Amino acid sequence: MNDMLNIALPKGRLGEKVYAMFEKAGFECPSIRETNRKLIFENEKTGVRYFWVKPSDVAIYVERGAADIGVAGKDIIMEYEPDVYELLDLNIGKCSMAVAAPKGFKDDPSRTLKVATKFSKIARDHYASTGRDIDIIHLNGSIEIAPILGLSDVIFDIVETGTTLRENDLEVYETVFPISARLIANKASFKFKNSLCEKILGELKAQTEVNDD
Repeated sequence: MNDMLNIALPKGRLGEKVYAMFEKAGFECPSIRETNRKLIFENEKTGVRYFWVKPSDVAIYVERGAADIGVAGKDIIMEYEPDVYELLDLNIGKCSMAVAAPKGFKDDPSRTLKVATKFSKIARDHYASTGRDIDIIHLNGSIEIAPILGLSDVIFDIVETGTTLRENDLEVYETVFPISARLIANKASFKFKNSLCEKILGELKAQTEVNDD
């Protein structure tokens, strides 16, 4: 069993897109498409074992070796800085890290900027690079209501379509960097299961190059 390649997939829509890429690459596992509540799926023929985990946990599973490879957003990689190899930009799950604020917001540099975010490290690094004095308010959900209730001046968060912002009378104040899903690998696994890792990497890379065209 240990010679199987363990692959951590992020739960949700992104994970389904990622699995479709692995499937197209020839590493299918039909039971994953069945309606059930299982979290682990194996295909001995192709030598892979998939499991679903919370998107923000993928990098931990890979770093600690419970998964050999996995797919994590660039936001997670930058926030947690896991000791893993980042092998490939999969060109899916595209969005942006951005600063958003109530419409008409004007920053007053003479006072500390209150920033609500799930991404405290990235926010701190970003504002440190500009020399802006900030107060980080770490939240785990419903960040959009923080400026509405006066808890923060701005939010520092992922923006995909901007619909949630618009519905709460917020707008993007600054786009910080683009985000997409990345293929990552455990460093030891990439060495000891290299042939299978390289084969998957090559197949996925071919798909991303087609998507680029």
